[in-house]
Amino acid sequence: MGYRKVPLLKIVTNMKNFVSLFFITIILSSFTSGDEKVYEEIPHESFQKGEVLDYKVSFGIFNIGSAKMLIRDNYYRVNHRDCYKVDIYGKTTGMVDWVAKVDDHWGAYVDTAALVPHISYRIIKEGKYRKNEIVRFDHRTNLIEAKVKDKKTGEYKEPNYYAAPENIRDMLAGYLYLRTINFSKMDEGDIFTMKGFFEDTFYELDVKYRGKEVVKTKAGKFNAIKLEPIMPENKLFDGEDSILAWISDDKNKIPLKVEAKMFIGSTGVELSGYKNLRNEVSILR
Repeated sequence: MGYRKVPLLKIVTNMKNFVSLFFITIILSSFTSGDEKVYEEIPHESFQKGEVLDYKVSFGIFNIGSAKMLIRDNYYRVNHRDCYKVDIYGKTTGMVDWVAKVDDHWGAYVDTAALVPHISYRIIKEGKYRKNEIVRFDHRTNLIEAKVKDKKTGEYKEPNYYAAPENIRDMLAGYLYLRTINFSKMDEGDIFTMKGFFEDTFYELDVKYRGKEVVKTKAGKFNAIKLEPIMPENKLFDGEDSILAWISDDKNKIPLKVEAKMFIGSTGVELSGYKNLRNEVSILR
């Protein structure tokens, strides 16, 4: 079978879409039922302050980008609540960086007890495209305020408001909440629905639990939980099983790897390093 030549700019464009979808896939989460106290406490022992996860992004055999996911060393006080500050950085590297540079920063202040966001933000730099957005979540009134900075004036435009379900999560809060799910109660083939808020949309995504296996990454081999997001018909990914994701089968439940079959080729993200994990890691020597 021969290889189809694809223009580098097209590869970069689709890579950017994939990197965004990788974050969406890994950090999607479910709504949780609220109570009269507004904030429902979610017990968790999978992560801690100071955690750092590093990733490599590839297209075929080529490394084309890197990403870093971290939880800051300190607690932050927002809306009279203690919060984790979670940040994700993603950028292109090498020759791809010369053609269409990507330098994205996503962040959120996430309630340490309820794992819901109070503030989230995105600073997107992809080629000539720019977006600077801040989102505030009022869980007492179930209202979301989203503001985007005007590219010309540098001032924020008039905000948009959205009525939200109780205990709504954005992507980064969802990422933490995903790591609290007890997959041991699932049977292979079980499907669960992930929900949340991103940009101006409330989303739902069905995910199939595919059991357990050993997965190899640049950081080593791990016992892993395998997940398959069931993608709707689209023009980017090839087939129903076009995306597979693995998280560590231990108390940390860190994202290990994502593989995607795109119409122009295969793309992947995999763990390349980690530090300050809360629990012993499931790495195999």
